[in-house]
Amino acid sequence: MLVAEDNERHAEMLRKYLLFEGHDVAVVHDGLAALDHARRRRPDLLVLDLMMPRLDGLDVCRILRQESDMQMLMLTARSSEDDLLLGLDLGADDYVTKPYSARELMARVRTLLRRGERLQPAGDVLRVGRLAVDVSRHVATVDGTVVECTPGEFAMLAAMAEYPDRVFTRAQLLEHTSGFDRDSTERAIDMHVMNLRRKIEPQPRQPAYLITVYGVGYKLRDGSDASP
Repeated sequence: MLVAEDNERHAEMLRKYLLFEGHDVAVVHDGLAALDHARRRRPDLLVLDLMMPRLDGLDVCRILRQESDMQMLMLTARSSEDDLLLGLDLGADDYVTKPYSARELMARVRTLLRRGERLQPAGDVLRVGRLAVDVSRHVATVDGTVVECTPGEFAMLAAMAEYPDRVFTRAQLLEHTSGFDRDSTERAIDMHVMNLRRKIEPQPRQPAYLITVYGVGYKLRDGSDASP
């Protein structure tokens, strides 16, 4: 596991918490070092601070997501929806807003690692209307055109494609993405939905596939009434 945090005191605190949980932990203090270590050692999880010298967390996330499916948990002092949406869109699997509790952070780490285990190749291609989700190849397509999904988005799409028309609560979708049932991560599910709609819907503001069931959650349907 890799911790990329420029504040040395915070980094040491994170290292001790993760060691106590039984993880092997490496620590770096700038973005270029994080990028180099992640490429060489391929950690299961990267805990990545957003604001770092030499290369910020968003750039590290963007570069690594093009090269790897490693789990990435972003630490951010920013809380605006645009900043959080950008981090998720670049490929972060979850985020924790500073200040955070050690208990919350460790729970996020555990559930992201569990989700990584669940994402092992399995099964046939799941088809819902014009949407196809190939779990073993980790590829989603609409009418044969590849849809670029982050690991969190793909996990949510695969879960829903396995049970078309089933309504999933945000808490259930969290079990397939980050898995920790708090308001902030339920907000992350809504952001994943926004991103997926931009990628798979003919008209994202009038979704035909990924439907909101008000007061409950979301469901995936075949989109048969969508325009080509």
